[in-house]
Amino acid sequence: MNQPRTPGGRLAAWAELLRVSAAFSVPGDALAGAAASGARPGRRTLLAAGSSLCLYEAGMALNDWADREEDRAERPHRPLPSGRISPAAALTAAAGLTAAGLGLAAAAGRPALATASALAGTVWLYDLKLAGTPAGPAGMAAARTLDVLLGATATARTGAAARTALPAAALLGAHTYAVTSVSRHETRGGSTRAPLAALATTAATAATVAGLRRGAPTRLPADRREAAAPGPPGPRRARTAARAGLAALYGTTAAVPYLHAALNPSPPLTQRAVGGGIRAMIPLQAALSARAGALGGALATLALVPLARLAGKKVSAT
Repeated sequence: MNQPRTPGGRLAAWAELLRVSAAFSVPGDALAGAAASGARPGRRTLLAAGSSLCLYEAGMALNDWADREEDRAERPHRPLPSGRISPAAALTAAAGLTAAGLGLAAAAGRPALATASALAGTVWLYDLKLAGTPAGPAGMAAARTLDVLLGATATARTGAAARTALPAAALLGAHTYAVTSVSRHETRGGSTRAPLAALATTAATAATVAGLRRGAPTRLPADRREAAAPGPPGPRRARTAARAGLAALYGTTAAVPYLHAALNPSPPLTQRAVGGGIRAMIPLQAALSARAGALGGALATLALVPLARLAGKKVSAT
């Protein structure tokens, strides 16, 4: 099949290659990291979000380049095996997006650049070596964990912020590990163990974020400690309800398709489970921001949900 001749066809091919609907799951990492760091989000947080998006999309382009032979046999409709995008163009895009991501991180400060460099290395290592191996889920989880830490180090401009944000980053990393484990079976299906394990991870993560089970204590910044101090029952209940509600939204978004895939591990239902897991990252990020006392960041993250759903109707996230 030849490359698309119209601008619209080329744009659609690149949107499919980069899986733009999944990109809406990325900015919330920076906001969750900023909230967990205790620093007030600002310009550097936006730079971190931009860096995250560039590195995420670099990974998408590199993934298709690395899998082009496998896709020729199993996914011939993908942009590279179908000829709509050349392998050279995909590799060039991956390199260019990586450079752009590192440049944006550098503008946010040295700690952010150091974190982004580790993230970029993890992305390339995953796509070129770890994807499709038993170490793949751990590599993807490490990348998502570093992405949250990028938001923390960029916003606070200190490497110490990574330690403060590590509990929140680890929760997103655990969720990512579960999603990636399920995604290893989306082509052929047949696994009930992966979606069942993902269900257990989702339940534990939701309970931790909602405060129903003990985890690392949440350290609020000074300006949020005052707001979170005991006061009128109404505001306290509203804060608790927001945190619990977002955790519940995360849990249901991920758990329902996981359950369907566990009951019937066919390729279509497994693919839906992966898509549900990706979409669930947004309410999880919002819940983590609310957990740290940043309700504004939680609402900003949650606003990405309808955009992700709209984009998902046009371009698959998997």
